[in-house]
Amino acid sequence: MTNLNRLAYLLCLVVTLTTLCTGCGNSISNATSEQIQEQSKVIALPEPEHDGKVSVEQALLSRRSTRSYADKALALQEVSQLLWSAQGITDVSGHRTAPSAGATYPLHIILVAGNVTGLMSGVYSYDPEEHMITRLMDGDIRLDLSLAAMGQIPVRTGAISIVITADYDKTTSIYGERGVMYVHLEAGHAAENICLQATSMELGLVTIGSFSPSQVSEVLNLPEDRQPIYIIPVGKIP
Repeated sequence: MTNLNRLAYLLCLVVTLTTLCTGCGNSISNATSEQIQEQSKVIALPEPEHDGKVSVEQALLSRRSTRSYADKALALQEVSQLLWSAQGITDVSGHRTAPSAGATYPLHIILVAGNVTGLMSGVYSYDPEEHMITRLMDGDIRLDLSLAAMGQIPVRTGAISIVITADYDKTTSIYGERGVMYVHLEAGHAAENICLQATSMELGLVTIGSFSPSQVSEVLNLPEDRQPIYIIPVGKIP
């Protein structure tokens, strides 16, 4: 091989290796980007407080439905506290803040976030065991949810809405048709917890049961085994 041919061969080898390395670099970069994007969908919530400044009696006395809210964001700590009050874990056995028939825990809490500091607008699923939320949908869907709730303004203007959904089979598989009533009772327990927690935090809310279940399910893209029971918009009191 002449010196000229040898030089040409070496140049071709360098170009080939550079191209391969560049491709590898892009693959690593893309994988990392996808991983980061996936990780950002899961948000660990701040630890809930267990020693509030407002007594249960004071919260009961002050609790009222509020349908008008200030155009102010909620803090992630406030959202964390509200979600914990609905279905948070309270002991090592996995018991929750709301009683459940046979500890079947059919409720599933959905967060519709529209105005929360440091949190993207979207639809989130609450995981009580890990006390975290997972983003299911991007974007502010408060208007769409409001339309599914007969156009009720609080759903559109609240900083968030907490939607209580249920998988009835978890309870009816044990208690039969009577389990339907147990699920509804449990949803009421969770809703009252949210009401008292919000009151103690000087937040306004209203519990809404007037909506089209099929439309709400469509807006939230709920799986077939989940049924919406309550929509609870929450916001700052004007």
